[in-house]
Amino acid sequence: MSENNKFFTYKGLPLVRKGNQLYYGNMYDDFVVWMEIKSTKKVGDLEVADKVKIRKMSTDISKPAIDKQADTDSLYEALDIACAWLKVKA
Repeated sequence: MSENNKFFTYKGLPLVRKGNQLYYGNMYDDFVVWMEIKSTKKVGDLEVADKVKIRKMSTDISKPAIDKQADTDSLYEALDIACAWLKVKA
C-alpha cells in the first residue's frame, strides 16, 4: 500500500468515514464497529455530532451481522464505546 492510500487510525485501528457513516476497526478481525451520525448541532463554526448510532458487526458473513448496538450523544462517546467493544488498548 502506498503512503497516499493509508487509512486514518484512532488508537491503532482504521477509522474510515464516508458522509455520515464511519467504520472503525480492521476488516481482518472478527468484528468492526459501524457508526452512523443521526444528527448534528452547531458549536461555534463547527457542525458536531449529537446523536450517533453504533453497531458492533461481525466480519464473518456466516454469523449474525449485528452483535451489539447503542445510541450515544456524541462521536467521542461513540468512539469510546467502540474501543471498549473492540478491546482496544489505550
